[in-house]
Amino acid sequence: MSIYREYDIRGIYESELNENSITKLGFALASRISGEYVAVGYDARSHSPILFEYLVAGLNAGGKTVLGMGMVPTPVNYFCNYQEFPGKNSETSEVLFQATASIMITGSHNPSEYNGFKMTIDKAPFFGEDIYALGREISTLEMPQKTDRKVIEIDALNRYVDFMVEAFKHLKGMKTSIVYDGGNGVVGTAIPQIFERLNMETTSLYIEPDGTFPNHHPDPSEEKNLVDVKKLLEEKGDIAFAYDGDADRIAVLTHKHNIKGDQMALLYSMKMDKPTVVGEVKCSQVMYDELERRGATAIMYKTGHSNLKVKMKEVNADLACEVSGHIFFKDRYFGYDDALYATFRMLELIHDGIDLDEEIEKLPQVFSTEEIKVHTTEEQKFKIIAKLKELLLPDNLPKSFPTIKDIIDVDGVRVIFEKGWGLVRASNTTPVLVTRFESTDEQEAKNYEAALNALILDAQAQL
Repeated sequence: MSIYREYDIRGIYESELNENSITKLGFALASRISGEYVAVGYDARSHSPILFEYLVAGLNAGGKTVLGMGMVPTPVNYFCNYQEFPGKNSETSEVLFQATASIMITGSHNPSEYNGFKMTIDKAPFFGEDIYALGREISTLEMPQKTDRKVIEIDALNRYVDFMVEAFKHLKGMKTSIVYDGGNGVVGTAIPQIFERLNMETTSLYIEPDGTFPNHHPDPSEEKNLVDVKKLLEEKGDIAFAYDGDADRIAVLTHKHNIKGDQMALLYSMKMDKPTVVGEVKCSQVMYDELERRGATAIMYKTGHSNLKVKMKEVNADLACEVSGHIFFKDRYFGYDDALYATFRMLELIHDGIDLDEEIEKLPQVFSTEEIKVHTTEEQKFKIIAKLKELLLPDNLPKSFPTIKDIIDVDGVRVIFEKGWGLVRASNTTPVLVTRFESTDEQEAKNYEAALNALILDAQAQL
């Protein structure tokens, strides 16, 4: 059951993700999908095409026909939920195929032995209790009987590229010197063509998809993975971009700043009229305060791409963000996280005369840590959070603990202090606790970190 996560399925190929488990996954998912057609794509990992065939067998056994798009970025998979594709099947000549669900086979930024599944049904993420219930059902299923293979190939990639070129045709010939690092992920299947057709000046690194990730880990939220693209930026670029393994997360770099997701949201929202913006619990208080100051509506919610997409729809938001670089646009787009689309919306700001560095430097100065990970186990991580909430009750706190103004428990615990905040939450994808600290005073940020870390140790000791 550990492969069934809050907002996707993720595990190790063969030992956890194998013919038995994935054929059953496809069969069980089929019963939850109303229409006939399911769009399926996969990332660059060597075992992704193998898992595709296992999944197809299960979906076919469940009565579904697969619209196969091959190797694509995750945003292309999401894009298919909003498109009709011309094609032929065995019974008719020309028909239009419309998927009522899509499944992306991807391990995202996890090491190469991992893989996983991101699922969308009726344009909404399939996540949370639905995934857990699916896992419980699969654990009791018999292997379904195989049927004839029913896969219709669709050209989703070129449809997406055409859409992007049309959406950003006003940027054609832009003279900004762009450098970017594909991380050997699937962004390399699409973004070079878009840049070329828009006649942009680019220099690329590691754009050939390679699921062994020979140059560096495909996680742009880690500074160590940005060393090469930073060097290239210094040598010949005005701005740099980097992408994760399945191209739904982005890093944006100038000569002065590594612009985090919450800062990106502030930049993007400058061109929106009083938008509603959803952020996660790791976002800086500066983002929430600055959005409210501008007349926007800012909403704090749980971390996780599925959580944010659902919340966006609920509140009719224009934009959502995670610090790690998931950026979701409903403004002029479909409401899902797309690092390629975010790239061109950022270039659009530059095209319109916005100085990114100047805007970042106008913001109130705060001292923020990166995400600090505390390693634990899948079994212990949520228990530690529950115990931590107990220890944060007034009667249980040590007298030396910093004064608490408020506690937000929408996702883990975000403790609001007099001059900042500290966050402790359980990761939904790995066996770690994720912590982050921020203050207007650097020493206070360190104090908050020390105080909460001491409580984490106490919580672990009491379990």
